[in-house]
Amino acid sequence: MTDTASTLREAWETHAEEWTEWARRPGHDSYWRFHRDAFFALLPAPGALTLDVGCGEGRVARDLAARGHRVLALEPTPTLSRRAAEAGGGLLGVARADGAALPVGGGAADLVVAFMSLQDMDDMPGAVREFARVLRPGGRLCLAVEHPINSAGRFAGREADAEFVITGDYFEPRRSRMAVERDGLRMTFDSRHWSLEDYFRALEGAGFLTEDLREPRPGDGGPWDRVPLFVDLRAVRS
Repeated sequence: MTDTASTLREAWETHAEEWTEWARRPGHDSYWRFHRDAFFALLPAPGALTLDVGCGEGRVARDLAARGHRVLALEPTPTLSRRAAEAGGGLLGVARADGAALPVGGGAADLVVAFMSLQDMDDMPGAVREFARVLRPGGRLCLAVEHPINSAGRFAGREADAEFVITGDYFEPRRSRMAVERDGLRMTFDSRHWSLEDYFRALEGAGFLTEDLREPRPGDGGPWDRVPLFVDLRAVRS
């Protein structure tokens, strides 16, 4: 780490404007190229209330609203929550809130969405418990996270057939940072590596039963077609 951000929330606030520019350039990243369609295929039909937790600048919330969901978007960082509110997009509203302390009554939501945000929360297990609290019995949680294999390693080279190497201890939760520059844009991604077991223990402990799990691939013949980038899943609250 090269800056003084002590929490993931502080780190994302530091890079909030970079992320807004990055996220809002259509076709720029995996969301536009393939991940949005793969993830939305997991979602149930719209209900009375959908929560987008860790909404960032709001692109997922806006796309949910465009598909008929009644969306309350929730984001802990001041700048990103403001950018989401300014963008509008037919949302019920945008509230500044931490994933582990949601300003929503128990059992109020039909669907909780956490798209690429859970690994960015300072208290992942606490957030999963909070998702369960705000969902009605039988409500769904749909989440996407960085695949633990992805966050635990790197390609050994730039060749198309380069080996992927796990670095350090896969089973040890740890803070991670990745700086990326592409197409004239820069972004620094701060997150926390968790093992697959960590995620599923949190889900099971909160009373979730996983219904579907997918590992979406770009389909472009590149190296990420043979090493998983993401885990997408749908779980039901018991």
